[in-house]
Amino acid sequence: MQKLDCDVLIIGGGPAGGVCAVTAKMNYPSKEILVVREFEVQLVPCAIPYIFGETLGCSDKDVASCGAAVDMGISTLLGEVRDIDFSGKIAFTTKEAIHFDKLVFATGSKPFVHDSLRHSLGLEGVFTVAKNKDLIDKSKAYIEDKNEVVVVGTGFIGIEMAMELATSGKNVTVVGGSKHILKGAFDSEIAMQAEAILMRAGVKFIGDDRVTAIIDENNDNIVNGVELKSGKVLDAEVVILATGYKPNTELAQKVGISLGHYGGIWVDEYMRTANHDIFAVGDCSARRAFITKVPSKVMLASTSSAEGRVAGSSLYGLQYIKGFSGTIAIFSTMIGESAFSSAGVTEEEALEAGTDIVVGTFSGVNRHPATIPGAQKQYVKLIATKHGGQIIGGQIIGGTETGEMINIIGFVIESGLNVYKLMSMQVATQPMLTAAPTSYPITMAAVNIIAKMEKR
Repeated sequence: MQKLDCDVLIIGGGPAGGVCAVTAKMNYPSKEILVVREFEVQLVPCAIPYIFGETLGCSDKDVASCGAAVDMGISTLLGEVRDIDFSGKIAFTTKEAIHFDKLVFATGSKPFVHDSLRHSLGLEGVFTVAKNKDLIDKSKAYIEDKNEVVVVGTGFIGIEMAMELATSGKNVTVVGGSKHILKGAFDSEIAMQAEAILMRAGVKFIGDDRVTAIIDENNDNIVNGVELKSGKVLDAEVVILATGYKPNTELAQKVGISLGHYGGIWVDEYMRTANHDIFAVGDCSARRAFITKVPSKVMLASTSSAEGRVAGSSLYGLQYIKGFSGTIAIFSTMIGESAFSSAGVTEEEALEAGTDIVVGTFSGVNRHPATIPGAQKQYVKLIATKHGGQIIGGQIIGGTETGEMINIIGFVIESGLNVYKLMSMQVATQPMLTAAPTSYPITMAAVNIIAKMEKR
C-alpha cells in the first residue's frame, strides 16, 4: 500500500470540497492540500437537468472547472476513502494510506428515494438524478428514443428536468405530492404562475397525489407505468425520481462521527465536529435554518460554498470571529422565459410558525422605459417582521436579472437589515439593464411595508 502525506485531506471534490481546498491554500499557503475525489469528471450539479434538453444537450458541456486548484498547487487523487484511523490520523483507500493533520468531510449527498419506491430502482427505465456523469449519460441515452416520461417530484430539479424534456418533444407528466410545484420556496400565488408556464409548455401536472408504485406489468423488468395513491394509473416508458437528496454519510457513520438531524454530520458554527481536527462541509453536514435555527434539509451549492470558505479559513485557528449562521434557503430557476427566485421564509411559512409579519409587494417592469425591447414584467414580494421591519423573506418573478436581485435580498436577510435601510438603498440603474431608479422594485416593496406599518 502506497503511503502519502498531506497537511489537509479533503474527502470529496464537489463545490464544498473544491472551495474549501482553495480557501485553505489561500489562508495557509505552506500547507499541502490533498483532495480525494471519486469521479474524474465533476459535473455542475445544478446544471444536470439541462443535459437532457437543448440547453446543454450533453454532459460534456457540464464540467466543473478545477483549474484554480491546479494552478495553486492543490493535489488531487482519484479514489474513495474507505476507512479512517483517527488516533493515527490515517485515511485508507484501496491503494493508499494517507497521513493527515486536518481532515474535511465533503462527501456531498446522494439521491433520496422513498422506501415504497426503492425496490423499483432495478427496473429498466427508472432513474434518479445522480451527480455522476456515467449514470447521467446512461439515463440520457435510454430516454433518447422514449416518449412517455413521468417525473416524480416537484422541486427545482424535477421541474427543470420536466421543462427540458418537454422542449425535446417528450410527453411529460409531473407528479407531486403537494398542491403546487416548488413547495416551500414560493407562496401559492407565485407557484401557480410557475405552474401556468409549465403547463403552457405541454407538461401535465398532478398535484395532491403521489406515486405509490412503479409498474412492471409484463414482468420483464421494464417499467411501463406508475400507480398513484388515488388509484389512477399513468403510462410511462421512463420514470425519473427527482425526489430530493440525502447526506452521504456512510463513511462518517462507519468511523463513528456523530450525526445531527436528517442524517448530516454534526458541526459547530465553524464547521468543526467534536474533534476540532475534523471538519464537515456541504450536503454531508447537518444544517440549521438562518431565521429559526431549526434543523434544515436545504441543500444548495451556494450554502456548500459558504461552508467551504468558513472551514477552509478555520482549519488552524479561528482567524475570523464569524461563524456560519445557517442556510438562508435562497433559490433561482428559469421556467420558460421567466425567472423565479426566493430567499428566506415564505409568507405561508411565517404565518404557519406564528410569526407576526407585514408583507409588501410591487409590480413593475425590468427596464426603463417599459417600451425598451426585451422588457418584462417584474414582481417583488418582501416579508418583514411587524415589529422592527426586519426582512426575513423575499420572492421575485422577472427576467434573468432576478438571479442577482435575489442575492441582494439574501444579503439583506443575512445582515439583519430592515425596510428602512432598503427604503434608502442606493442602486445603480441603467435603461437596458434595470428597472427605473424612481421605482426600483425591491425599494418599492419595502416602502409598501413601511406604509402598512405606519397605519397600524
